[in-house]
Amino acid sequence: MTPSAKAMTIPPVETLALAPGYRIPRIVRGGWQLAGDHGEVDRERALTDMAAFVDAGLNTVDGADIYTGVEAMYGEFNARRAALGLPRLQVHTKFVPDYGDLASVDAAYVRRIVERSLQRLRVERLDLVQFHWWDYNVPRHVEAAQALAALQQEGLIAQLGGTNFDTPHTEALLDAGVPLVSMQVQYSLLDRRPAALLAPMCARRGMQLLCYGTLAGGFLTERWLGQPEPAEALSNRSLVKYKLIIDEFGGWAAFQGLLAALKAIAERHGVQLSTVAMRWVLDQPAVAAAIVGARYGNRIGDTLEVFRLRLDAADHAKIDAILAVCPGPAGDTYSLERDKTGPHGRIMKYDLNKT
Repeated sequence: MTPSAKAMTIPPVETLALAPGYRIPRIVRGGWQLAGDHGEVDRERALTDMAAFVDAGLNTVDGADIYTGVEAMYGEFNARRAALGLPRLQVHTKFVPDYGDLASVDAAYVRRIVERSLQRLRVERLDLVQFHWWDYNVPRHVEAAQALAALQQEGLIAQLGGTNFDTPHTEALLDAGVPLVSMQVQYSLLDRRPAALLAPMCARRGMQLLCYGTLAGGFLTERWLGQPEPAEALSNRSLVKYKLIIDEFGGWAAFQGLLAALKAIAERHGVQLSTVAMRWVLDQPAVAAAIVGARYGNRIGDTLEVFRLRLDAADHAKIDAILAVCPGPAGDTYSLERDKTGPHGRIMKYDLNKT
């Protein structure tokens, strides 16, 4: 299929109501790659390319208070759009208190970070704030979430979500009256931890999942098909992170088996291997959207392929045969990453608000 023919068959972007009156595309552009950890960012090019995402229907981005410079970049883009009378980006940000501050997080701390995000984003109300808490052994997460809910009542926040909470702690926040509409979690063919407990709970409680790691930092692409296991240091922290997930999945040989199966499915449908991986996640219960990182807009066409792909029973059977013998990481959502002494926890950066 030629690129022009492929473009002609792409249907409109799928959207979904994350909350009453608030719709998002089912692919959200991730902003982590704009923070500099994946290499130098051409800021003006990144700002210019944001318009291409909006024009394509991908009008929602994911950022964070701890992504260096990213909130300010989104704010500048939206200010430029407003000056031209053009539609703006919907921006999902986060509230991630520093690990060293957890014991002292209070309403004033929460307000300071939220007001800083408002200033950076140049808005009077944040579209969605997603709350992360590093350590459940510091039991102030409910109070911090309630402080966010108070700011929502004040009109500074439109929607509240969480990031990386496991199932019982998510339910504890809901039971405490925190009106979470979403939980952002790692979810992919390699890491299916949300499926066992969190997704069913979300279905019961009226929440939805926003899923990062859908392409495992780029591992779930054709670039890695048929490649030997990396013997040298990987080029960025995302690859280090997701290589650990591949090890949990079953190792490099099992990963290559999955890539080969995805490639066969992709060729059958005339799409990219990565498109199959994204579509699988979008088809899982309680999933609202997949978060796909991009520094620039040169791969928008490949991303949009997901909206014309429908996996059939034969596709699922091929994938399921591999997943049946490759359980992937064990435990509830983000449980491995909370162990600071383990390989998943040791690579985290915990005090980014200070810097």
